[in-house]
Amino acid sequence: MYPEAERLGVAWRVADCGAEIVDCGIDVPGSPEAGRLFALACLGGSAGVTLSAATLEGRWTPSVKVRVGEPVRSCLASQYAGWMIKDGESGYFAMGSGPARALYRGEALFREIGCVEESDAGLIALEARSSPPESVLRHIASCCRVEPEKLMVLIAPTASIVGSVQVAARVVETGLHKLHTLGFDVSRVLAGWGEAPIAPVASDDGRAIGRTNDAILYGGRVWYTVDCGDEQITGILPKLPACCSADYGTPFYELLARASWDFYQIDPMLFSPAEVTVNNIRSGRTFTAGRMNEALLAEQWFGADA
Repeated sequence: MYPEAERLGVAWRVADCGAEIVDCGIDVPGSPEAGRLFALACLGGSAGVTLSAATLEGRWTPSVKVRVGEPVRSCLASQYAGWMIKDGESGYFAMGSGPARALYRGEALFREIGCVEESDAGLIALEARSSPPESVLRHIASCCRVEPEKLMVLIAPTASIVGSVQVAARVVETGLHKLHTLGFDVSRVLAGWGEAPIAPVASDDGRAIGRTNDAILYGGRVWYTVDCGDEQITGILPKLPACCSADYGTPFYELLARASWDFYQIDPMLFSPAEVTVNNIRSGRTFTAGRMNEALLAEQWFGADA
């Protein structure tokens, strides 16, 4: 991004502590290509992210395609927004993604997947409306065991072009995390492909959270290549797609409002792509579960009250 900052609609600055901050949508417009690069950074650079197009109920819409050759490392150890960054004194809050998570390893997930990395530099991506204060930047650097001047922070609000793109690009990660939640040995996942429509940018972050989650829950498709016994797939297949949840069919914004904006009050079984396909190279069989819900997305994104 650095040499093309102006063209990409992003802004680069150095904080007082030395950390580099890349604004991708707070005080700048961002761009689709900045969103693609933001998503690629969240994946640790070890995946492919392509901007494309799709249709919803006959309406043309942009989409993103993701291909991952190291799913656990790229998705769970990097892209997954598992680092809750919360500062009581300043009130700052953001969810952290990116390869710096593998330096911190403060989440229980890392004890389960066994991914360990060491580096003298770290990159974290934040989904937030404002830049973190100096105290938070120093805290992040300390957790990652790097000097503040060796920390790079990418930031984009959910209600931004970059926000819409980078959340849609989490489609493979969302399904992989669901596999892990169901007790599947994710080290058996050899590769992943996915596609999801890119949500229209909303007028505020709350509605943007609803739209971007709906993009995956009702419009996301994933394909995983695995090596395991067929019974390990068939035993969890009905629980893999989003439609297995009792909350399925209700727009995510409405679910959040009903839960007083507490994600933990929403059924965790909902967080998955609409359609999941698993190809087992050991048996040669392919299994599919779930269904797309283009009508819900079209109504939410293009309806009279959208």
